[in-house]
Amino acid sequence: MKSTTGTIFAIKRYAIHDGPNIRTTVFFKGCPLRCTWCHNPEGLESSIEVVTLSGKCIGCGECITACPEKALSFTSEGISRDKTRCRRCQACVRCCPALAHEATGWETDVPTLMHELLKDLPFYEQSGGGVTFSGGEPLAQPGFLMEMLQACGKHDIHRAVDTSGFAPVETLMQIAAHTDLFLFDLKHMDSTAHQRFTGEPNEQILLNLSALANLGKPIRIRFPLVPGINADEENIRATGAFVSSLNGIDAIDVLAYQGAAKNKYARLGKKTAKEAAPPGTAEKTRAIEILEEYGLKVRLGG
Repeated sequence: MKSTTGTIFAIKRYAIHDGPNIRTTVFFKGCPLRCTWCHNPEGLESSIEVVTLSGKCIGCGECITACPEKALSFTSEGISRDKTRCRRCQACVRCCPALAHEATGWETDVPTLMHELLKDLPFYEQSGGGVTFSGGEPLAQPGFLMEMLQACGKHDIHRAVDTSGFAPVETLMQIAAHTDLFLFDLKHMDSTAHQRFTGEPNEQILLNLSALANLGKPIRIRFPLVPGINADEENIRATGAFVSSLNGIDAIDVLAYQGAAKNKYARLGKKTAKEAAPPGTAEKTRAIEILEEYGLKVRLGG
């Protein structure tokens, strides 16, 4: 039987911030949200993008010759790509001796990806770690995610899914049956503000989070603290009240915005993420104090 394929953009080994103990994090491409502070812009598009790093180009012209669509040409500023002609075949990536062309991901199947993950099996067994599926948004590739979760389960590998929670509830419930831990991002409690800063309202997200909690699934809430977006006291209190009302959840991670993705946006030719200063010590301390007022155990990250 032919295996389901999926598109990913990174595999991060020895991860210690994406779930308990030593883990391997697999980053899926494609996300239905457009958070203005996103730190993984290479994961936004579901398709593989091809970008040119002009600073690496040595002017050999190999890519121009290799391109079957004649989408590349020399200009006064270096190699130019006609995006209307480019079919993302990656001929330029394969032939460039200076590595001036890059693809933002690759397609893989379940056996191939499992082969990579099983290389780290001794670390999972010794530390109690496992595999975390992140993104992008892993729920945007539900078939591939499901098969990967099932394959990991056959090897007794702990499985975590890092998600925004924006998906049909039916999809989430199917995935939940094969997931040991959810890392659930809670970005903003006000639906209008949520839509302004992420492109989508939050009603489905909150319903999905409540449904997971009612199932008794292990969940770790992640709250990205971004000044000018969700770091005001009103939103933090609304977040604390909601999380503390959920069945079986008594903890939350505050992830302080760092603004470290500017170079990624430049490489991809995308508009820079939201220009926001990282929260200061006083802002982080106050957020923690407010959330603790609601009986939550707070862990600071970022």
